Amino acid sequence: MARVVAIEHEQDNVHLTLTCPFVEELSIDQSIAHNGVCLTVVRLEGETYTVTAMRETLERSNLGLLKVGDEVNVERSMLMNGRLDGHIVQGHVDQTAVCIAVEDQQGSHQYTFKYESSKEMVKHGYFTVDKGSVTVNGVSLTVCRPTEDTFQVCIIPYTFDNTNFHAIKEGTVVNIEFDIIGKYIARMHEIQNQ
Repeated sequence: MARVVAIEHEQDNVHLTLTCPFVEELSIDQSIAHNGVCLTVVRLEGETYTVTAMRETLERSNLGLLKVGDEVNVERSMLMNGRLDGHIVQGHVDQTAVCIAVEDQQGSHQYTFKYESSKEMVKHGYFTVDKGSVTVNGVSLTVCRPTEDTFQVCIIPYTFDNTNFHAIKEGTVVNIEFDIIGKYIARMHEIQNQ
């Protein structure tokens, strides 16, 4: 995780300055996912780095809601020679969702999220399927009990302790990225039926 230490507004852009354990390994132009949103490092100063979120990013994600002191899930770009633990996450957040329930399950936690849905969005692959994949604030997870506009995920203690899931409660806005494979299948289906 990283912690927000400063926020600067410049026209429609927001510059986020953060600190995290791997700042000394970063360089300008590197991509880092922040709550699942891929952003580019634009400045390095001491123990901090800065990234810029533009209007499109702010409209589709929860980054515009961040305050100084907030924790953000961060993940560096995958090395091409590494293992793929989880599903393919691009860092291209599709939209936000709202947590509508958190249930303690005697050792793990079950979260229910609600998102805006329409036939047009489903046509573009913006939906969840049971035992499929979804990304919540950059965390690759397995979907449980999806409906037309909700889904549940179960979080093990390690994930709860080492991501900002421990701060998610009813009403929290999160970023979601739907599975890229579903988007490709939906687009292929759309083209074939034109």
